[in-house]
Amino acid sequence: MQIQLSGHHVDITPALRQYVDEKMDRLARHFDSVGNVHVVLSVEKLRHNAEATIHLTRGTVFADAEADDMYAAIDGLVDKLDRQVKKQKEKNTDYRGGVAKPAHDLDQG
Repeated sequence: MQIQLSGHHVDITPALRQYVDEKMDRLARHFDSVGNVHVVLSVEKLRHNAEATIHLTRGTVFADAEADDMYAAIDGLVDKLDRQVKKQKEKNTDYRGGVAKPAHDLDQG
């Protein structure tokens, strides 16, 4: 997983980059085919915003979060992305991984 981290009106410190990397590793546990991740951190007045776009093999997932603290915004962002990635994974496996009926059940009716 490649993470592109950019900031608008905020300096990306090594501690902030490490925090984002650690949190995004949580997403890689659920989905092996996570491609590029683009994270944008920004500050507008007193609100800290974090948004991310994840490119998966079967689509794209986007989420954003807003909080009073940048670390809280990143936590909220990762929680939203985690739910969406799990949902995407379930959606991909549900229609393919269905259990086939036995042949003798099909003949009866």
